[in-house]
This record gives sequence, structure tokens and C-alpha cells, in this order.
Amino acid sequence: MTTPVNVAEYEALAAEVLEAGLLGYYAGGAADERTLRENVEAFARRRLLPRVLVDVGSVDTRTTVLGAEISMPVLVAPTALHGMAHADAEPGMARAAAEAGTIFCLSSLATTRPSSVAAAVPDARKWFQLYVLKDRAVSRALLDEAVESGFEAILLTVDAPRAGRRERDLRTGFAVPEDIDMPAVREAVGAPRCPTPAEFFELVDPTLTWADLERLVDESPIPVLLKGVHAADDARRAVDHGAAGVIVSNHGGRQLDGVPATIDMLGPIAAEIGEEALVLMDGGIRRGTDVLVALALGAHAVLVGRPALWGLSVAGADGAAHVLELLREEIRLGLTLLGAPTPADVGPKHLL
Repeated sequence: MTTPVNVAEYEALAAEVLEAGLLGYYAGGAADERTLRENVEAFARRRLLPRVLVDVGSVDTRTTVLGAEISMPVLVAPTALHGMAHADAEPGMARAAAEAGTIFCLSSLATTRPSSVAAAVPDARKWFQLYVLKDRAVSRALLDEAVESGFEAILLTVDAPRAGRRERDLRTGFAVPEDIDMPAVREAVGAPRCPTPAEFFELVDPTLTWADLERLVDESPIPVLLKGVHAADDARRAVDHGAAGVIVSNHGGRQLDGVPATIDMLGPIAAEIGEEALVLMDGGIRRGTDVLVALALGAHAVLVGRPALWGLSVAGADGAAHVLELLREEIRLGLTLLGAPTPADVGPKHLL
């Protein structure tokens, strides 16, 4: 196999190695998948504007999030059920992120529990993505395990009070294989078997309010970020209720179809809270230049989900690590050609 040279080539290879139902589960979006496509296509409408006669003899891709340094303004987003993609599963993705010098975000819908990821990759930087369930004791158990296992932040996901209508899954009849488990969720809910993703979302509490965010912030010993923010006034309310930051996200186009591309929602949100709190975004990142566009619009960093998952599917932890390295090198070259020695130097002046 020829070594892929970009994310698109990893995606094409993943489509060859993954069974059709599983590929549809990972790659698909809600309804007509307009938002899924827009997440990627919206970047093509943006134009970077290089600035010249800037000293770029030394370009550094490092940045900081929540006061901690990472190698580049890219984190690994939480995505579900890695064990279906490759036997390396979530520990493999954590190893890839650690090798790349960045942060791995573990999904609640993981095939490896937080404590097991921590034990397998003790040097990994880790954040935990949390859904609040109707049984708050289950959410508390998941949160406590993550905190005790050294996870450094909580990503409270609020754009999925129930799962979107993902029609690829209906057409393929996709079902989680019987040998795949979500141990932390299964044990926390006391179920005799692993719940399916659809069953899991029946457990999610749709009554969550701003008061619940404030309560979680007060009770959590680690920072809480709000994931799934679409509007600037919601970002403002998140900060006012104690969130350390927000993740601008439409859940990879998997929830409400027809909402804007994430990159189109980013600017107003960054303008509202970017001087006070961390602003991250996900959705549609496929190139280092996409990362630069997000930085120019006010993001402090981005998260990539499917690109890292394609790498994992193709070649396990090594494939995911190579995807991250490709993105870092594209960012490094992009900074050089843009006339921005560091990610912090990228701003509105670099967009046409």
C-alpha cells in the first residue's frame, strides 16, 4: 500500500477497509446530509491572504489550551466506538495523540473505559466528553472515573438530547457487533449487555438547562467546556455560567440537518467570548489550511474527529499518528507561507 499523503487519501482507504454499515455509521450525517457536506465545503469559500516580508525563519506550531502547551492547534475530537474501527481502539488513538504531542478526547460512547485508557497510555493528555443522563448517578460515575484517571477537562455535550436521524444507518441496517462493548456505560447503568447507540441516547436527559451547567461547573474539580454551541449568545451564557470555554460544533452534521457549517458559526462566537474563554471548533477540518482559517476567525485551536478515525481504521495507532503528523506539517508550511511565525500570529488580516 502506498503511504497516504493527505487526509483525503486516508478517507478513501478507510472506505475500502471498513464494512459498508460501519463506514456509513462513521461517515454519515443526518437526513439529507446538507450540513455534513457544508462543514467541508464552507472552507473552500474562504481565502487565505499571505502577508509578506515577515520573518518566518523559525516557525513554531505550538500553542496553549487551558494553560497547557500542545504541539499544534489540533486536538483529537471525541468519536464513538473506536473498537469497531481497529483493535487498537481508544488506547491506540490516545497513543497517537501523545506521540503527536496533543490532547485526546475520549467519548462517553467508548469501547474502552477511562481508567483503562489511562492505564494503557499513562503519558497521554486526556479530556473526557460527557453526556448527562436521566440517571445523574451514572453521569457522576463516569465523571468521577475520568477525574480519578487523570483526565484534565470535561466536554459537556449539549447538542444531542436525542440522536439525529442518520439515514445511512437505516439503509444499511447498521448494528453494533455483539462483541463490541461500551464497558463504562454498561457498568454504570447496570445493563446486562452493551446498549446500542440508539438505546444510549434514550438514556440522555433532554431536560438539561443552564442551571445544570452551573451545577456541574461548581462540582467538577476540572474545567468544563460546553460542546455543541451554535450561537454567540449561548456562548456568552456558557461563560457567564462558569464554562472555561466552548466548542463550536454541529456534531459533525449528525444532529439537526440544515444548520450552518461550523466555520460559518465560529466568527461571531469568537468575537463574543474569545478574549475571556477558550474557543475551539470541530467539523470539516481536512487540511492544515483549514486550521489556519479557523485561527484567523478566532478559534484558539480545532478538534479533528473523522480524519484521525480514518487513520485508525487504516493502520491503527500508527495511521492515526500519521494523520496528525500530516496536519502538523501542513500547518507548519501554511504558517510559513502565510507570514505568521506562530498560531497566535494568525488573525483576520490573513483572510480575504
